[in-house]
Amino acid sequence: MLPGCLSPSIAFGQIDPFPRQLIQIGYDTALQGRPPLAGYAFYYWNQPDFLRTNLTLRLAVAPTYLDSELGISQALGAHTDLGIGVAGGGYAYSYDEIDRGTFVRKESFNGNGGETSASLYHLFNPDQQIPLNGLLRGTAQYTFYDRDTETAANFQLPEDRGNFTLRTGLRWGGREPTLFPSLAMEISVWYEGQYRTGEGSYGYPTNRFQVSPQSHLFWGTALLDYTLPKSEQAFALSVTAGTSVDADRFSAYRLGALLPLVAEFPLSLPGYYYQEISARQFVLLGANYLVPLDPKHRWNLDITAATAWVDYLPGLSQPGNNLSGVGGGVLYRTSTLKLILTYAYGIDAIRSGGRGADSIGFLMQIDLGHVKTGLLTPEEPGHWRGIQRILGAFTD
Repeated sequence: MLPGCLSPSIAFGQIDPFPRQLIQIGYDTALQGRPPLAGYAFYYWNQPDFLRTNLTLRLAVAPTYLDSELGISQALGAHTDLGIGVAGGGYAYSYDEIDRGTFVRKESFNGNGGETSASLYHLFNPDQQIPLNGLLRGTAQYTFYDRDTETAANFQLPEDRGNFTLRTGLRWGGREPTLFPSLAMEISVWYEGQYRTGEGSYGYPTNRFQVSPQSHLFWGTALLDYTLPKSEQAFALSVTAGTSVDADRFSAYRLGALLPLVAEFPLSLPGYYYQEISARQFVLLGANYLVPLDPKHRWNLDITAATAWVDYLPGLSQPGNNLSGVGGGVLYRTSTLKLILTYAYGIDAIRSGGRGADSIGFLMQIDLGHVKTGLLTPEEPGHWRGIQRILGAFTD
């Protein structure tokens, strides 16, 4: 069935070949406790044939952060492309401490910085319907930390530091950087090594948190998005699993909330705080179903569910290794707008009243230019936390 979901006209390399102008907004908030703010807002612009026919410029602009990449097609051969990236801004590397369902603001802090990257994208099977892409990326980053308004006075911040990240992986297929794509499939495996110039520890004089000099992450994902031709009902299925070596608070897998475009690999758990769960290793299953409610298919009912098995990061464990959540919403969509209001229930989330938590949110996408639907590899707009800090000024 999977090869039949695709057509030869959409087989290509990693650099996005379609012009795009998208505005993406997402917000998720819990109804119990005092959670960290969770949201993103960014303008995504992708321009092929930028200055020259073999150049593609990608920009993702958030309120306090800019991410950019210049893609050079066929830079190192007929099927090997080169990407040069620059990113930077405020709050991108901030850390929120969440311990057993409690947002510990006295141990949370801001992180700012910038980075540059070089990426090689290689297409292994140019004659096949489903592309098999390889990625090799090196990123150099510098991060400096400062106190949030409620960081404890006697809480020592981590040292400012340089970070070098090496990521490599294979991706068969891919998914467009859009809300509710009508067609997508992916099977991919990844490795990421993180190396830090600053290590040691931070925290209170009597309670120190260790920073690993290096961490190694290994994960894989498989997904399928498909729309039934006659009824226009759509479903999405995904499974993601990961493990790590020497993970710390800055490199652990963090699960929680319904924010599908907050990262290239969003680890969504409906009803939980954003990044509530810190895991050394995990398995996450997710499912989503869309049912049209009117003849024009503009109004849709959305049903979602996820369940995870988690091996917690030492120091942030909680009773029970199995976590589940369910949710739903009403989606309105046209050719240029997608807007959904959501409700979610975290079945196993720990709150002051016991187990169970509620959250509400909304997601919106505005397409400023019509583009073809294709099988694309998304870049990671994963550092849009500046919008959280701005919103926090009006909610504290």
